[in-house]
Amino acid sequence: MPAVRRSATRAAAAAAANSQAASNANVVPATQEPAKPIPKTNTSRKRRANAPLAKEAQKIPKQGSISDSAQATPQATVSSIVAFNAVGDGEDDFVPATLAFNFEEAKKHLINVDYRFEDLFSKMKCRPFEHLEQVHPFRALTTSILGQQISWLAARSITHRFIRLYDQSLPENPTDEVRKAITFFPSPSQVAATEIAVLRTAGLSGRKAEYIQDLASRFADGRLSTEKLLKADDEELARMLIEVRGIGRWTVDMFAIFSLRRPDILPVGDLGVQRGIVRWFLSLHSPAHSYNISPEKVGGTTATKKKAKGKSIAKDILPALADMDADDATVRESSVPPGDASVETEDLPSLPPTFTPSIKKTLDKVAPSASNVVPLPSGIDVALLKSRLSGKNKIKGAFLTPPEMAALTECWVPYRSIGVYYMWSLADATE
Repeated sequence: MPAVRRSATRAAAAAAANSQAASNANVVPATQEPAKPIPKTNTSRKRRANAPLAKEAQKIPKQGSISDSAQATPQATVSSIVAFNAVGDGEDDFVPATLAFNFEEAKKHLINVDYRFEDLFSKMKCRPFEHLEQVHPFRALTTSILGQQISWLAARSITHRFIRLYDQSLPENPTDEVRKAITFFPSPSQVAATEIAVLRTAGLSGRKAEYIQDLASRFADGRLSTEKLLKADDEELARMLIEVRGIGRWTVDMFAIFSLRRPDILPVGDLGVQRGIVRWFLSLHSPAHSYNISPEKVGGTTATKKKAKGKSIAKDILPALADMDADDATVRESSVPPGDASVETEDLPSLPPTFTPSIKKTLDKVAPSASNVVPLPSGIDVALLKSRLSGKNKIKGAFLTPPEMAALTECWVPYRSIGVYYMWSLADATE
């Protein structure tokens, strides 16, 4: 039997002591194996959040417009939340900052089926697929729910107040610079264990608080996880997420494009995408058709440095699917205004800025040869596209039906997500 070194004996004794201390403190015991580095977002800030959450609960009457009955949150319940939060839950798996496909090959494919895409790629980067960042699914989906049915400014404020419930070291009214620097976000277990009344102090409605809790509980108990979401195919992903209260197909599509970076997503319920697609194909098959992009819009690669002014295409990205449930909050979702640099680093989907009027040169660019022009699908002609764009022949408030969108973009498969991103930049126009 090989001799046991003193260093190994000491290590074993230290591990045993750590294990006993951890058991007494209701945390995961240490092992003899070297521990993996734990992101700051789930360690020190999480521990510092224990006391602030209790303080926040005590200030319910001052911070939220909730009923008297809701204000009377039992202190015992809040105490149990704090104790639970002290336990590390390990829910820190991020979507890696990588692509599952070759982006250059995707661009080549789109340019081959429509030569005008080359101009688009030179004018603007496809942010979700070229600016790669680690994303936590729970954070991205939570932020999406928090932003439903309200303006982006309100969504940003409520999201910050929600995060601050769990870390009151954050300033109450942060500057844009401070807001961008915040990396902390509460874990699913923390949120699942937080009372509805406490969540409402951040400005959430009762229904939104329930939606957030449902999402959090599914991540906390393992019904949802980063691994499951990454392994699911597009339809399985939709099924898993639509089971969550407050999440509909539009939210799923935005999450798949902006967070999971899936290459072949077609958000058929997005009016901005619909209008962009109509304009894109109409200009290819009817160059004489005259239309102008609103001159107050800014676009191109410099637009990310400017604030959005005036109108936004947010009003035009509302889902228009007739088969959505009336109780589905995503029916009235909105998103971030294009070109607003103050929100591009946050978890809300950051839509691209609208192209400048000079994009008309790209739209009207003459094809190298007739073989470079993909014919319109059967049942769709120039007259139909013109009537849809003018609003004279909309179908249930939409510019295109899902089958029409699928038929027009069939040539983009399997990279429809990339084409879709640029269609948002063509959506805002003065006809």
